[in-house]
Amino acid sequence: MAGKSNKGRNRKGAHGATTKSSGQLVSSDAPANNKSTLELANGVQAVSETTDARPVVMEAEAENSANKPKQGDTNLYPVSVRTQSGEKLELQLNPGDSVMDVRQFLLDAPETCFFTCYDLLLQTKDGSTHHLEDYNEISEVADITTGGCSLEMVAALYDDRSVRAHVHRTKDLLSLSTLHASLSTSLALQYDLSQSKASSSADTVKTDVLELDGLGFMEDVSGSLGKLLSPSTQEIKCVESIVFSSFNPPPSYRRLVGDLIYLDVVTLEGNKYCITGTTKVFYVNSSTGNVLDPRPSKATSEATTLIGLLQKISPKFKKAFREILERKASAHPFENVQSLLPPNSWLGLYPVPDHKHDAARAEDALTLSYGSELIGMQRDWNEELQSCQEFPHTNPQERVLRDRALYKVTSDFVDAAVSGAVGVISRCIPPINPTDPECFHMYVHNNIFFSFAVDADLEQLSRKHPSATNLHVEGIGTSTNSSEKLSNDVVPGDGAIYKGESTGEPNGVVELAQVSSETQLAESEQATYASANNDLKGTKAFQEADVPGLYNLAMAIIDYRGHRVVAQSVLPGILQGDKSDSLLYGSVDNGKKISWNEDFHSKVLEAAKHLHLKEHTVLDGSGNVFKLAAPVECKGIVGSDDRHYLLDLMRVTPRDANCSGPGSRFCILRPELITAFCQAEAGKSKSMAKSEVKADGTSDSIEVADAEEPDKIKEEKNETVQECASTPIESSESCEEIQFNPNVLTEFKLAGNQEEIAADEESVRKVSSYLANIVLPKFIQDLCALEASPMDGQTLTEALHAHGINIRYIGRVADGTKHVPHLWDLCSNEIVVRSTKHIIKNVLRDVEDHDLGPAIAHFFNCFFGSCQTVGGKVAANGIQFRTQKKDQASHHSSGKPSKSQARWKSKVSLREHHLSYMNISSETLWSELKEFAKLKYQFELPGDARLRVKKVSVIRNLCQKVGISIAARKYDFNAAAPFQTSDILNLQPVVKHSVPVCSEAKNLVEMGKAQLSEGLLSEAYTLFSEAFSILQQVTGPMHREVANCCRYLAMVLYHAGDMAGAIMQQHKELIINERCMGLDHPDTAHSYGNMALFYHGLDQTELALRHMSRALLLLSLSSGPDHPDVAATFINVAMMYQDIGKMDMALRYLQEALKKNERLLGEEHIQTAVCYHALAIAFNCMGAFKLSHQHEKKTYDILVKQLGEEDSRTKDSQNWMKTFKMREHQMNVQKQKGQALNAASTQKAIDILKANPDLMHAFQSVAAAGGSAGSSASVNSSLNAAVLGETIPRGRGFDERAARAAAEVRKKATAKGLLIRPHGLPAQALPPLTQLLNIINSGITSEANGSGATDVPKKEANGDPSNDPSAAADAKKDKSSSSSEQGQLPAGLGKGLTSLDSKKKKTKAKLTS
Repeated sequence: MAGKSNKGRNRKGAHGATTKSSGQLVSSDAPANNKSTLELANGVQAVSETTDARPVVMEAEAENSANKPKQGDTNLYPVSVRTQSGEKLELQLNPGDSVMDVRQFLLDAPETCFFTCYDLLLQTKDGSTHHLEDYNEISEVADITTGGCSLEMVAALYDDRSVRAHVHRTKDLLSLSTLHASLSTSLALQYDLSQSKASSSADTVKTDVLELDGLGFMEDVSGSLGKLLSPSTQEIKCVESIVFSSFNPPPSYRRLVGDLIYLDVVTLEGNKYCITGTTKVFYVNSSTGNVLDPRPSKATSEATTLIGLLQKISPKFKKAFREILERKASAHPFENVQSLLPPNSWLGLYPVPDHKHDAARAEDALTLSYGSELIGMQRDWNEELQSCQEFPHTNPQERVLRDRALYKVTSDFVDAAVSGAVGVISRCIPPINPTDPECFHMYVHNNIFFSFAVDADLEQLSRKHPSATNLHVEGIGTSTNSSEKLSNDVVPGDGAIYKGESTGEPNGVVELAQVSSETQLAESEQATYASANNDLKGTKAFQEADVPGLYNLAMAIIDYRGHRVVAQSVLPGILQGDKSDSLLYGSVDNGKKISWNEDFHSKVLEAAKHLHLKEHTVLDGSGNVFKLAAPVECKGIVGSDDRHYLLDLMRVTPRDANCSGPGSRFCILRPELITAFCQAEAGKSKSMAKSEVKADGTSDSIEVADAEEPDKIKEEKNETVQECASTPIESSESCEEIQFNPNVLTEFKLAGNQEEIAADEESVRKVSSYLANIVLPKFIQDLCALEASPMDGQTLTEALHAHGINIRYIGRVADGTKHVPHLWDLCSNEIVVRSTKHIIKNVLRDVEDHDLGPAIAHFFNCFFGSCQTVGGKVAANGIQFRTQKKDQASHHSSGKPSKSQARWKSKVSLREHHLSYMNISSETLWSELKEFAKLKYQFELPGDARLRVKKVSVIRNLCQKVGISIAARKYDFNAAAPFQTSDILNLQPVVKHSVPVCSEAKNLVEMGKAQLSEGLLSEAYTLFSEAFSILQQVTGPMHREVANCCRYLAMVLYHAGDMAGAIMQQHKELIINERCMGLDHPDTAHSYGNMALFYHGLDQTELALRHMSRALLLLSLSSGPDHPDVAATFINVAMMYQDIGKMDMALRYLQEALKKNERLLGEEHIQTAVCYHALAIAFNCMGAFKLSHQHEKKTYDILVKQLGEEDSRTKDSQNWMKTFKMREHQMNVQKQKGQALNAASTQKAIDILKANPDLMHAFQSVAAAGGSAGSSASVNSSLNAAVLGETIPRGRGFDERAARAAAEVRKKATAKGLLIRPHGLPAQALPPLTQLLNIINSGITSEANGSGATDVPKKEANGDPSNDPSAAADAKKDKSSSSSEQGQLPAGLGKGLTSLDSKKKKTKAKLTS
């Protein structure tokens, strides 16, 4: 952040060094985008302030400010500011801050937020005054480090543009719609309020802790849809209306005296005013009725801002505006920040809120122009992007500035591209080639080039062959590319560059005997979509390689209403078409003619090294030989700006040799797989490299690098593949010699000798078999062992991609997880959703605007209900029906296209459109789905798939993928037609983009994880804070990576025993996840779960339980009730109830968790053992030692079977059994002595069991329960990863490493004594079970000798351990012991040390194997 007001800083002590580390303001081009420092100016009450005093965060914070690494050098100096209204503020500025940063801060400070048009003057100590230009850095103008500097805001003159911006800003300030309050914040505020009330009334009676309806969520998931959304913020009304007056524009004679704008304002008092905005001031004029009277009204004065004037004329406005500022100030600062690319919401409020009269909203809607500004010059996206690319990046500060500029431009581009694409698909933007067939139309709007991802070859093909049987299919098309299409269509005379007539590239002639036209069309659509995706991935890969002098276009893919639009920045000179020699590299006609240029080739070769692409030779159509280091069909073009652009990067990774047949051309391997394979190979060869280096001093430098880093590779090999993928550039040094030829296994002719070609093919086959035979089985094994635990379709896709597995292999994953019900459900549901997505896109594409709502509702009813076809003529098969129509369209386009034949306007098609969606019935839809799943994913959907899909999870997933919003009400999925047209609320575009990430921060996070794994908490804290600070500057707070940093910071603080600090960081992560990932994303659910555990650590159990309730609701929506993570959360909830003595609730939750695990994982799975152990501990707390012993015996039996008797966990369980036995024996001894004080507690346990017959029944069956063998050998791999308390799914790339790292930390931190909380209570980070047993046993022995031994169990049983310190301690021990066995810690924080040792053994075993 650029500045901080001292006033705010004093109030905001709780933010400590963390605020300081975020001392740089985020990008400031758009005022609303980054509200950075409201928290400082207003002394926001953050959640952490719910604790009276925050414990000091170890020495790390002091060290942090003292020895800051150079990246975040944020030494701040005080500078006073004199505002336009004469007030004084003080900012803390860094000499590196730009003037834009200062403006951004002033825009966020409540005292100056409504000033938009002013100049800044800097007065230095020596009396000189400097006028500051917006793009200056302060250090360029004056040295503020000497002190004595002050800034003055001087009113500047308004012009047409700035006066409109001022009015717009004023309207924004008067609305609370920019405030996104998190449920967590309001829960904390409510809790604070209830606590303060209780303390003020001196009421010592403990309020009843709420009973969660968490179990209810699981039983009625559809009914809980309405609970996800909180009603929108209640607006505070300041003024009835502010609209542009119909007197606008000012008449010419008034323009000459400075009138710019007229506004009509109605105040809350009911008075109507006409306000004149001039170049200097705003004032109320004397107009009444229909005639303009520009003279100032006598009654009121003028003001330089609109808000200043309104405060003078309306007392109610003044009061309400103060309330708005206070409301914004009381929110968490992150709730005020705008998210650049927020996720689509799939649920809308129900009942639908009233649509109210709002003239200002209407004005905005009618004046918007699909993403381009009305006043001023259009942005030249390409020039902006490439200029930012050319920024210097030699030192950390320069790199941060460059990353920030690139992030800002790319995000703005994506935003504008989405608006433009919606305009294109809604037919509001005219094409630049209107005479061509509609599917080839191209559009340029707002300096962005738009084209449909269509398949040109199939259009031509069906023109030539009306009978679609026995054909040669030539080619699956690619997305239209700007350069290629424009040169053909806009500049017909310029045939020198591009000879291809079609946008598609032939795929070699594949003989298809008797293949139905439906199949081809389905495949062709798949391939065009795939090629656009691959192009985006390729562009991203070359951007990350970052080779000086090689440029790519900005690119985004927008899916809306069934169409896929590719948006690209316009290549310079392409619209003029006067450069016949601009193609320097690659081919436009599939290798018939290949261009080549030495300079261009050297740059491509440099990038190819980073991407593991091999330099190789190919032949063109005439037999000439060319050396390429990229796919043949890429195009290297020199733009009119003399930059070298590389386009059409559909194949920057090799073909997947496992796929063959038609449509497999774009089946390429994922970059993550290539990186992982290279690292695995490098790992194999490192011992060889080492010996070679010893033998021969002149060995190749690559091999030396290889030998120097054996540990790194060893470690990396065991991590999730995402870790490998995230650092391709570093890792490539150790495996650069492994390179692939991208043109093997394609139709292109390769030159060179046969051995070399065969070797290239072999290397590609090798990596393909590595995917099929090593990566896939390992991933399936990880899933079954719960090492990776995806919750929904999105997290499953991310986990697959992180491991380098393409989604087309999901059928194989489903087949491999058949024996684990929740995993099979997850995979099969994802296959169903993806297949449905392609069918519903066809429907949406063919539907008229007025039929969209009914069509979607009918489709959903066919999918979830049992709908028959509506209408007379029933097509046997929906796909076939649409295919015939497509054929007709393509026949039309072969002749001269006329308007009447256009896709949307054809009269014939009106009738067909109506039929096309009404002719779908449940039967035809599901038979199509099964066909598609078989064709695309090689997966046989079972006959009862319709009944087996998880309705809510599937509708959520489908809506998110297609961009549909439905009403958040309870749906009866058993009805024939659960959906009505009124339930479909919105259809939004779904975007794929390549917004860059900050490599600087990524590296710091990696280093932080390494320090964390060493147990160096201070160093880890410094690195994570540093990464947080840099990301704040680059992306602003609203970014997934920032949330990641906050989670790691919370983890470190948690380990250091600073619960309040951990809560503060966790709260930030929670808000960012809600805003960037979605309200019901699994990450958000886990954020709530972690918050609950942290609050529980501060003994705020009621607040913790409320967060747990929300976590359960979110989990029920994303994964459904049947998931091990839900059972995990149940165990955590039970622990909380147990700690506050509500044993009946604790037992209910534990019993539910046990049932779930037995059903999902089997009766002899380690997770089931965890549940039995938790129950044993619960009964121990109740003094029912006999039941404890029985349950622990069950635990022991499972562990013996799964892990063997020698495993440390099995021994721990054995020790617990002895303890329970001993306690039972002692209790009997006490009874014999006549001191049977425990009868009451045992009676209580019996009463609870009687009150819950299902519990009773389950416990009676414990002894008899046999059960099948557990889930195969994979289970043995680790209790640790399987332990349920770890609440974040581990398949998300970073989490597996985090868990491992954190477990290591705990070991070392325990040794250093860091895990004790300031108040002397043990932190929730717990010692090993064996140590606890010793403590407990020694405690018992001494108790047995003493007199008051029996008090402990009795008091525990009565649910009030707090009366007696020894009882409390014992309860704590029980809690901690059970927690360490269950991983009762927040995700990624590791478990007890015994588990850690086994984990280490397991890792070593893996390495040796």
